[in-house]
Amino acid sequence: MITLGCSVIAWYSYGQSKITVNTDKPIAEIQPTMWGIFFEDINLGADGGLYAELIKNRSFEFYSPMMGWKEIKKDGATGSVLIENRTTTNKNNPRYARFTFDASKGSYGISNEGFRGMGIKKDLQYHFSLWARAVEGNGKMRVELVNSEDESIGSATLTVGKDWTKQKVSFTATSTDLKASFKIWFEGKGIVEADMISLFPNDTWKGRPEGLRQDLVQLLADMKPGFLRFPGGCIVEGRELVTRYQWKKTVGKIEDRELIVNRWNSEFKHRSTPDYYQTFGLGFFEYFQLSEDIGASPLPILNCGMACQFNTGEVVPLEELDPYLQDALDLIEFANGDVNTTWGKLRSDLGHPAPFNLKFLGIGNEQWGPQYIERYKVFAKAIKAKYPEIKLVTSVGPSPDGELFDYLNPTLRELKADILDEHYYKNPEWFQQNASRYDNYDRKGPKIFAGEYAAQSAGIASPENKNSWKCALSEAAFMTGLERNADVVYMASYAPLFAHAEGWQWTPDLIWFNNLEAYGTANYYVQKLFASNKGTNVLSILEDKEKLTGQKGIYATAAWDNATKEIIVKLVNVTDKEARHNVELAGGKKINSTGTLTILKSQDLDAVNSFGSLNIKPTEEKVSVKGKTVAIALAPYSMTVLKVKTK
Repeated sequence: MITLGCSVIAWYSYGQSKITVNTDKPIAEIQPTMWGIFFEDINLGADGGLYAELIKNRSFEFYSPMMGWKEIKKDGATGSVLIENRTTTNKNNPRYARFTFDASKGSYGISNEGFRGMGIKKDLQYHFSLWARAVEGNGKMRVELVNSEDESIGSATLTVGKDWTKQKVSFTATSTDLKASFKIWFEGKGIVEADMISLFPNDTWKGRPEGLRQDLVQLLADMKPGFLRFPGGCIVEGRELVTRYQWKKTVGKIEDRELIVNRWNSEFKHRSTPDYYQTFGLGFFEYFQLSEDIGASPLPILNCGMACQFNTGEVVPLEELDPYLQDALDLIEFANGDVNTTWGKLRSDLGHPAPFNLKFLGIGNEQWGPQYIERYKVFAKAIKAKYPEIKLVTSVGPSPDGELFDYLNPTLRELKADILDEHYYKNPEWFQQNASRYDNYDRKGPKIFAGEYAAQSAGIASPENKNSWKCALSEAAFMTGLERNADVVYMASYAPLFAHAEGWQWTPDLIWFNNLEAYGTANYYVQKLFASNKGTNVLSILEDKEKLTGQKGIYATAAWDNATKEIIVKLVNVTDKEARHNVELAGGKKINSTGTLTILKSQDLDAVNSFGSLNIKPTEEKVSVKGKTVAIALAPYSMTVLKVKTK
């Protein structure tokens, strides 16, 4: 037998072996949250990615206030820019720019480079806005998009008044460009002060002003995810507590949200990203709204008084934990509270009177040690006393084994934790070898959230990792084991989700994008096939009375779907040989004479998808059902989904 990454172990004949699915006796319920999405603002996932803002450093709050901006002087014009700080009157957004200019001859202005350029589309309308006032002069300015050749591809004019107001103007681009930039030209002679300089495309998700990038959200919606975990990840913790994620600072008016440095800004020396900050234009209200849009249950993760233990490892003393605990209680009220409550009213004022139906809350991200247990106990006691219906997700550390896991796993089980969050960043072979990991887990103990997993082709955090078919296929093998054990495993999500082609820090990633395009990796299509073919109940699937967990290079799981009255069988072949099987749909159900096969395959284990070239994507074909038997030839290195309706 040949398996991925292994030498020849044994040869055997596949023949026409029989696989039996018992359709009459469901084993366990599959949770609606079984397959979901984990979002973290890494790899320019939010600013420069999902959040559709095109201007970088729009409020001059980066450590270097003019980062992303350049002054332009032409044909004798003069001018200067001064960054002023009004911390005493506006502590969340203290900086603004003061432009003093004489453009009575020539031209004076500033340009913004965007996030590795700006992706501009021909015939699409763009909406410009800024907060500004004219201290001296007429306050006239011209805004302009220019392509990578510095040619104008869209412009508009506006005039700002003597008082601070938000000004808006829209215009249409005349051509498409991947690397456009944006310019503001000041006219005449004067002084203008400006802040929150912003540019958004018109084609945001659901047409929401200043919203999310449509193509990226559509890729998420197409997955039919059961949940959305947000906002991370390590940014929940921060490198130190002062840069932790604080949800209350991410709701309300955009101009009042306090920007902070992104913890991935300098994490990797080989991928240093000094211009990586969080504006929180994509904040907690938008996360909840996005969850609702794509039919996913929201799963927010909150800081539990601990900074990243891989960095500073700072902790808040237990006697000073109350503000962190109050944030958790207030978040539940924000999500579910009546409009007459303090935080429920804020949700309503933001445009969503109805509750978001929050059911889950994560306490800490990837914490470990006795200090985590101490803080978890405080959170659990207070939250359960006021909101006993909320299920709490708890960390069992950064790895699925080892000293940290071996302490947390039994300790949290003794504390009767609701859901344990296990993470796996391992090589492809590990994923194949651990498809039966949950077969012997305690059915009466805490449920499992496979919160972060991805096969690493080169090594964890290596920049050489690829989204290869070998990795995706191994994940598919592992996922059959998650679904087979749906009475224990309630949730699972690949990580990380997004990566900008020129702004990434971590590989591999589920979805890659540039400023104009996006594509799903082979791993994405594996996730999509599992999530969109989930079913509602696990069915027994055996070969010679044994579960298919890779003994002959074949992995399998089966499900029944109450809504569609379908039998769903997922089969993964990790060998280089075709595997022929007769799948018997045993039981009293009357079976249709035809079904469908959806197949994801490649003969090349190193194959990857890329912009404009989806080498690995599903194909669909009809299959005959003779009596209650389906003859299937599983292609080498393939994942196959069989669906058969009942009468």
